[in-house]
Amino acid sequence: MPHRQYFTPVLCLGLLLSLSLLKMPSAYGQQSETAAPPTQALSQALSQKQRQQLRIIALAPHIVESLFAIGAGEQIIATTAHSDFPKEASVIPQIGNYARLQIEKIVQLQPDVIIAWKNGNPNEDLSRLAQYHLQVEYSQPITLADVADDILLLGRITGREEQAQQVASRYLEQLHDLQMHYANATPVKVFYELWSRPLRTVANQAWPQQQLELCGASNPFGKASDDYPQVGLEQVLVSLPQVVIQPTMNNSNQADALDWQQWPHIPAAKNNFILHPNADKVHRMTIRMLDEVSVMCEQIEQARQFYQATSRPGSTNESDKT
Repeated sequence: MPHRQYFTPVLCLGLLLSLSLLKMPSAYGQQSETAAPPTQALSQALSQKQRQQLRIIALAPHIVESLFAIGAGEQIIATTAHSDFPKEASVIPQIGNYARLQIEKIVQLQPDVIIAWKNGNPNEDLSRLAQYHLQVEYSQPITLADVADDILLLGRITGREEQAQQVASRYLEQLHDLQMHYANATPVKVFYELWSRPLRTVANQAWPQQQLELCGASNPFGKASDDYPQVGLEQVLVSLPQVVIQPTMNNSNQADALDWQQWPHIPAAKNNFILHPNADKVHRMTIRMLDEVSVMCEQIEQARQFYQATSRPGSTNESDKT
């Protein structure tokens, strides 16, 4: 599924607990109805200093990036493929990718805690980790605001609550500012090219769809039944998008991306509103994402102002507003 591949073209554990943790009643094994949640139990069992020394396996690039953001990057002993930001993350040993985790290597590393991606790691592998009685915490950002909750979770796990609170607060403030800025913006018709062969876009609660809505964009396929629907090229051309978004790796051109200039009748191609945000940033659930989305919103705003100007009575380019 696209969400497990970090919406490619960007492609998108631990071991047995220490003896002291294993002796704890039910907190790390089968929980009773009154047992504390794993993160809470971890906080209660260990001091702040002990949590700051936990050896962590992080099972997704966005988890790695967020751990570094709160100053806990040095605690990571292993991660998965494409965990490349910040640059220090590139040298961390890798024990799998979005499709498969190397369970044996994870067990051999004997991590104190594993932080997994609830919606992105293979369910079968996560179940196997549970069989080894490994301490697993879950990252599960669904909405843009959930990034802040994820940061706070990582802060509790690593004993860096204060740093996490500061990072999360700044993120939510930036998110709120963007929401307010574009809350009443005139919709601009935007097609999001997630994947070219087959042609796939975003809809519903998909991560990029939420970003489009934040920018005041109107997605002609936004109500599709699937979050990442496959669409026909003819459907896109008929919808006459005013802006086309093609996320790329490090803002470089992708060999398999569609050349929209082949269809100069669509407003996006005619008026040169083909945008190329950095996929590494917009497709990862991290604080860095909002910086790139902010740029994307500004570019969509430029298109909005252009089409509003050309739609005024007497404009020689009134047809461009379609």
